[in-house]
Amino acid sequence: MTEIKLIIFDCDGVLVDSEYLAAKHELQTYAAFGFEMSVEQFAAEFAGMSSDLVFKEVEERLGRNLPEDLLKKMQNELDDVLKAEVEMIEGADGVLDRFDLPRCICSNSGPERLKIMLQKTGLYDRFRPYIFSSRDLKPHAPKPKPDIFLKAIDEFAVKPHEALVVEDSVHGVTAARLAGARIVGFTGGRHSYPAHGDELLDAGAETVIAGFGSLPQVVDAFSEWAGIGAA
Repeated sequence: MTEIKLIIFDCDGVLVDSEYLAAKHELQTYAAFGFEMSVEQFAAEFAGMSSDLVFKEVEERLGRNLPEDLLKKMQNELDDVLKAEVEMIEGADGVLDRFDLPRCICSNSGPERLKIMLQKTGLYDRFRPYIFSSRDLKPHAPKPKPDIFLKAIDEFAVKPHEALVVEDSVHGVTAARLAGARIVGFTGGRHSYPAHGDELLDAGAETVIAGFGSLPQVVDAFSEWAGIGAA
């Protein structure tokens, strides 16, 4: 038996339905420089990646450098889009009422963007002050590095296998696996796609859910089951 003592939520694509909005906005910007891809494919490939890493990947695929101020301009514009349009993932607020366990957020998004999104959706006060951004780490260590999850595990003084992570991206699942946490893959965001769940399982998620309705039962089951590869 392995009791779950902490639930760690990713933010983008798990608590707030931001990945599709971000993909649509960023792709419109990159398209002006000749980068062609569908919104669905862009979201599938880059979900969970920090914006600066996406920027570098786009430059590499284009084979040239983009304007130095483009990333900052694009991110400022995206903040305005999210402030106006981002919505909470259905059921995210209700599922929090069903847990007495400590909880936190671990995200690659910057702290200001996290505040914008969580305030817009009414979730900010449900988590603060335990809202951790990889951009606050010194040095910066975004997912798929495990550092942000290790910070949360240390903050709550639990063992890695006593923490359950809810993640929607391969990068996030990889980071959680490297941190030694239990992992639930999540495919309830608008950016999800047919192979999404299988990719999360391949990356190390122990199960996948398409909505929050089944999360309490999964947490109970994980507390009874030691996990894949456990003795």
